Amino acid sequence: MELNILEWIGYAASVIIALSMTMSSIVKFRWINLIGATTFSTYGFLIGALPVGFLNGFIVVVDIYYLITIYGKKELFEILEVRADNKYLLRFLEFHHKEIQKFFPGFKYKPEMNTISFFILRNMSVAGLFLARREDGNILRVGLDYVIPEYRDFKNGRYIYLRLRKRFIQDGFDIVKASGNSKKYVEYLKKLGFTEDEDGIFFKVLDKTKGSIKLH
Repeated sequence: MELNILEWIGYAASVIIALSMTMSSIVKFRWINLIGATTFSTYGFLIGALPVGFLNGFIVVVDIYYLITIYGKKELFEILEVRADNKYLLRFLEFHHKEIQKFFPGFKYKPEMNTISFFILRNMSVAGLFLARREDGNILRVGLDYVIPEYRDFKNGRYIYLRLRKRFIQDGFDIVKASGNSKKYVEYLKKLGFTEDEDGIFFKVLDKTKGSIKLH
């Protein structure tokens, strides 16, 4: 039995809405759910099922409202510096170990190598953890830049590499280097303006007035 185009629209809408339910990121959930609800609403009106059309139309309005709220909300970003042996830091790494390995396969915490260790706070909620060390004097080598699923919208990265740029420069860093340990992390670095060198290491110059910098 062949399916007509309306049935295909209905199935597609169902799949999209089901997919939205698997999203851990609130932003991704809202966007995908918006697409699914829009498709379902259209399907409902096309087949004359007005309750389906109006209900999903209402969901579309709700998704749009929350997306506007999310993008229009001014979030307060802060960093909370911690010692390398901080108990919460160690527990955080233990709790998020499996997720961390997805982005940083093979990562092992070595407290003696930390130059910089801080949590990223968004409205006083812990959103991520940043670990790095000083290398060759002026290079900030990233060991871990992990963001918990709920906050994976690149705002953390922009805060670290754009808004904290002056602080890093004042501390004597000219360049940030990171290893692209996974496909998702490589995509993250590229979106934040990192460039890949001939050795497969990603780097970002912090102070453009320094001119060319020798990469080690």
